[in-house]
Amino acid sequence: MLDHDDTVVDSTSEIHYPSFIAYARKYHPEAAHYTLREYFEYNFVPGVLEFFRDVVGLTEKEMKEEELFWKAYAEQHVPTAYPGMKELIARFRDEGGKICVVSHSFQSMILRDYAENGLPEPDMVFGWDLPREKRKPDPYALHVIMDEYGFSPSELIVVDDLKPGYEMARRAGVPFAASGWANDIPMIEEFMRKNCDYYCKTIGDLSKLLFS
Repeated sequence: MLDHDDTVVDSTSEIHYPSFIAYARKYHPEAAHYTLREYFEYNFVPGVLEFFRDVVGLTEKEMKEEELFWKAYAEQHVPTAYPGMKELIARFRDEGGKICVVSHSFQSMILRDYAENGLPEPDMVFGWDLPREKRKPDPYALHVIMDEYGFSPSELIVVDDLKPGYEMARRAGVPFAASGWANDIPMIEEFMRKNCDYYCKTIGDLSKLLFS
């Protein structure tokens, strides 16, 4: 089970952060000073929605407007898949594995990113289109995947870079591998190394974990 943003594609650096800065420069110039590193840190703790609301100070109305601004930006920009991800997914599929995506991006954008980057199409996709109560960190998607394919929790592995994916895996009793190749931020790496079943600093590390 793959996360999408900052696990398969380099979307914070190429989409989410530039979109936020463009929005801030236009509507909240006092918030346009945040660096990419700070954005990564706030995205990890307390989370991007809490960052917008509690740190930047967006109202509920402004948060909805920011989401529309981000969606329009994302529809015009395709993030790049990390080198080696295409080969890893293809090998996993060739060896009989199922590739499912559980993400906070919209399903249509996930499928577009896979197609534009030449990645094998996922078997199932669970995106932001789901009702709020069924999105990560709720384990709804994992239970659907297990029911659909007859897998036990030990036959799945969640690969994600953020806490919602980690919490989702824990709630379902599914092994979790942290994807650490999107950034080099000690706070994030320290938490993931301490709490996760596996920590993969590179896609090569993930390949060794899956195919050893």
